[in-house]
Amino acid sequence: MSEVKITAEVRSEFGKGAARRLRRADKLPAVVYGHGADPIHITLPHHGTLMALKTPNVLINLDIDGKSQLVIPKAVQRDAVRIGILEHVDLLLVRKGEKVNVDVYVHTEGELAPGGNLLEHVLNALPVEAEATHIPESVTVSIAGLEAGATVLAKDITLPSGTTLAVDEDTVVLQVLAAQAEEAAEGAEGEGEGAEA
Repeated sequence: MSEVKITAEVRSEFGKGAARRLRRADKLPAVVYGHGADPIHITLPHHGTLMALKTPNVLINLDIDGKSQLVIPKAVQRDAVRIGILEHVDLLLVRKGEKVNVDVYVHTEGELAPGGNLLEHVLNALPVEAEATHIPESVTVSIAGLEAGATVLAKDITLPSGTTLAVDEDTVVLQVLAAQAEEAAEGAEGEGEGAEA
């Protein structure tokens, strides 16, 4: 898991007008909370934060007025129209050794069995519990040779050491659906035969 250092500034202005001024200056409003402490409203460099957030569940070492704080992103608001523009970020305080609940992306490798079947991602991300400083970026699942009707459950996924499921182990993560086009074609042929009879 990568750790990124970002320098933050405490902010005292709030509201839409203040947020717009910050964004025009290529800065990003954010809030840090957790561990029962009062929330800290801060300003982050927009570009540096955007780059950091390209890594899922990135661990950020925030420098706030010379004090170092470890945080992970919990909620990221993005501009609905402009790609690559962040509106606001919520950051959760964490400590080394502390367990946190996060969602990790599910990646697949391999090819389904021949037949044109479809792979459905029931869950794009798997809820897990992991140490705050060792959160996996993703988990990888082999789908090689899976046929229609096959499912991959949460308990079937190999997790990195120190990471445990934070969801029922029988939760369906992936399933293989039969090719719809072939079924529709077969149904049409059957109707034609019935009409001829």
